[in-house]
Amino acid sequence: MIPVILSGGNGSRLWPLSRQLNPKQFLPIADDSLSMLQATIRRLDGLNASQPCLICNEEHRFLAAEQLRTLGIDNASILLEPVGRNTAPAVALAAIKALEKENDPVLLILAADHLIKDVDAFHRAVETALPFAQAGKLVTFGIVPTHAETGYGYLQKGAAAGEGGFTVAQFVEKPDSQTAERYLASGEHFWNSGMFMFRASRYLEELQRWQPEILEACRRATAQSEEDMHFVRIGKEAFAACPEDSIDYAVMEKTEDAVMVPLDAGWSDIGSWSALWDVSDKDADGNVHKGDVLSHDSQNNYVHADYRLVTTVGVEDLIIVETKDTVMVAHKDKAQEVKRIVEQLKREERCEHLNNREVYRPWGMYDSIDQGARYQVKRITVKPGAKLSVQMHHHRAEHWIVVSGTAQVTNGDETYMVTENQSTYIPIGQIHALENPGMIPLELIEVQSGTYLGEDDIIRFSDNYGRVKELKVSAA
Repeated sequence: MIPVILSGGNGSRLWPLSRQLNPKQFLPIADDSLSMLQATIRRLDGLNASQPCLICNEEHRFLAAEQLRTLGIDNASILLEPVGRNTAPAVALAAIKALEKENDPVLLILAADHLIKDVDAFHRAVETALPFAQAGKLVTFGIVPTHAETGYGYLQKGAAAGEGGFTVAQFVEKPDSQTAERYLASGEHFWNSGMFMFRASRYLEELQRWQPEILEACRRATAQSEEDMHFVRIGKEAFAACPEDSIDYAVMEKTEDAVMVPLDAGWSDIGSWSALWDVSDKDADGNVHKGDVLSHDSQNNYVHADYRLVTTVGVEDLIIVETKDTVMVAHKDKAQEVKRIVEQLKREERCEHLNNREVYRPWGMYDSIDQGARYQVKRITVKPGAKLSVQMHHHRAEHWIVVSGTAQVTNGDETYMVTENQSTYIPIGQIHALENPGMIPLELIEVQSGTYLGEDDIIRFSDNYGRVKELKVSAA
């Protein structure tokens, strides 16, 4: 069995923590120590499964690889989608690649951003589903509903199909509140989890039957794929021409071999801040506090403080999220509309939807501390043994002040060491590089000055992370 973890998406409803270049699946949203992706992978421990296949956007590749590395996973397959085309094409890519290496394996399709509290119950459901998948059925997991939810699609249970499984009478779109109440009372309706299990060949057979255009585009795209370090880059032109569709619409709602296995495991897709409040531990007043928070006469709030003290007085049913560069306040009943702010940020060509102030890179991270018309200040952390690309800037000079650790600096034809409390200067147009040869993280302050300070003012000459051919990128 090969777990296939879908890790695309931007999680705009969980802004401002979730950003386009660092979305919710890579954040410790529901767990203080593991990101949602890492928790999804750890949830597989104890199952008879191979290393996971991860499918993610190309711009998230280093985030994904680093999070796998910290879990001790160095040989997982990471497929890079050049553009998003929804879940049906993504799973087709995984199935085609799996058949190249294995003899028709069973694929367990999971989302990277789901919360499952009862791991044992999850394992039991997977073990129940496995014989159905091995026999050629296409299994979907139906979540036992806990309330009349209007934000999920539903599955209606049909006749028993075998030990622990049922046929699917119908797939139902997101209902209104009255219909959701009726579904809850019936005992025959389950939330559509978006998790599946089937043999790779059976999925491709059904895709060929119902959506042959998707399968043909995915076959062309995988034929054009290239290996790049730990990644498989899918052919961009062919994949961009692929129709966009979900597994549900493309296959599961049409196939005659769908089977549903119930899952009662404390599941949530954490699709909004109010959903996160629902599944979080609360104090006696119904509040969820993360970080430095003080409250007085306040009830049923979710307050997340990243860097500053946040206080509440006499308020209720609010979502308050503080980060280094934003403060977001919303009523819990309007939590789904946070994405409207993200859309407004895009329309106004602002940057707060793209990334947090702290930006993670394969070599470490940087924090944009301050900026003005002709200057920018960053705090840069370089991991032991890591090196930034050999590069050059047309419009800015850089001053580097080492705070801790040792920097090996290439500055034109010179290479030299800069240690704690020392500094160096990189002129405009100078080819340069920064490396940490030590055993501890290198911390330095970078002061940029010049007429243009955008991150696309960079020409790379060599790079340890396969980025030389990228003429314009989002960060150094």
